Formats: sequence, C-alpha cells, structure tokens
Amino acid sequence: MNIGIFCSANSQIDADFFAATEALGRWIGENGHQLVFGGCNLGLMECVARAVHESGGRCIGVVPSIIEETGRKSDYVDVCIPCDNLSDRKDLLLAHSDVIVALPGGIGTLDEVFTVAAAATIGYHRKRVVLYNMKGFWGPLIALLDDLDGRGMIRGDWHEQIGVANTLEELCATIKGKVKK
Repeated sequence: MNIGIFCSANSQIDADFFAATEALGRWIGENGHQLVFGGCNLGLMECVARAVHESGGRCIGVVPSIIEETGRKSDYVDVCIPCDNLSDRKDLLLAHSDVIVALPGGIGTLDEVFTVAAAATIGYHRKRVVLYNMKGFWGPLIALLDDLDGRGMIRGDWHEQIGVANTLEELCATIKGKVKK
C-alpha cells in the first residue's frame, strides 16, 4: 500500500512528535508499504522518510523544483517525482497514495488535508485522510469541524473524508481496515 504523509517540515517542534513519527515510519517499512511524501529533508518529513528507509521500505518523494534548487531534497527519496509547485505536489501525492495520514503540521499541512477532503466530498476520489492526533494535536481542528457541522456548514458526515486516530495502533487499524479507493 502507498501511504501518503502530510506533515511539518519544521525541526523545532515537540520531540514526542518525532518519536511517534519514527514509530509510524518503522511500521510502514516493516510492513512492506511505501511512503509517499513531499521529499523534503526537514522536520517530520525527513524523520518519517529515514525511519521507512531504515526499516526496509521505499520512499516516493514528490519534490517541487524549488526544494531541489535550494538543496532541501531528502537523501531518503528512492523514487523522485518532480513537480513545479505545491498544487502539482498535492495532485501527485493524492494520485500516488492509497490513504493519506496527516501528522502535526502547519498551514501547508492544513491546505493538503482540506484539498483532499474537499475533493472527496465532490466525488473526485474516495480516498481518506486520517488525522494522527498525537498528544491531542488535532483536537482544536476536530472541535472546529464539529462546530461547523453543528452549524450546518458541512454537507454529510465529515468523518467520511477525514478520520481520526489517537494512537499508532488506532492509526494502523484505520489504515488497514478503512482504505477507500
């Protein structure tokens, strides 16, 4: 299975996020899955790629030209899919992933999560993005989604497009049992 990861490219974040990301990367590699990620050598992106690679897995990096030009491409990219910009990157990450997991991240990660979810609500695909809620990181976003739902702003059940997993065990079970094509 190709598991897409959206996450932070910042290194100055909670060390527990790195430990949980490394454990996820090991699980991906040890279980014969492939990582599909943004190809950057910073933050959680580099952490998950290194863990997958060191566990015998393969890493597919969707790398915007600006990342390559500035020397920020991960050395753990086994297959490089070049792209021009972030819009292309999102399209290619989605196309090459069976399921997508959002680790802690910022504006870029939020953009990716909602691009995938919005496209699914319209019917462009049936893939799901799963929020890996490490240490409650996604709690405020989940509360916002529930509030929007309560106000009638979300058509249908947002859980159909966005899953939530609070532990690695929940995440792995969700990935194995809830993949939508």
